[in-house]
Amino acid sequence: MLDLLKGGPQTTGALCSAFPELDRCTVMQHMRVLEAANLIIVQRKGRERWNHLNVLPIRDIYDRWIGEYAESAVELMAKLRTDLETPAN
Repeated sequence: MLDLLKGGPQTTGALCSAFPELDRCTVMQHMRVLEAANLIIVQRKGRERWNHLNVLPIRDIYDRWIGEYAESAVELMAKLRTDLETPAN
């Protein structure tokens, strides 16, 4: 569902249609979990529910975890480059 919402907001009906192997109740239950986790934002317009991806929590996870590991990898690559470019004595 998050991958579908990455492309832009979707109605609940469109999301349910994207998963024909699941019944509507199962899709709605999953959407409630995503909403409770603050990964989607639901906006009601008339009779429709529009679901938007909330990228901020995902970005926070990236900054906290992935960014840290990426920084270490960049430092290792820089050291390797320096070691390879430095002539041996």
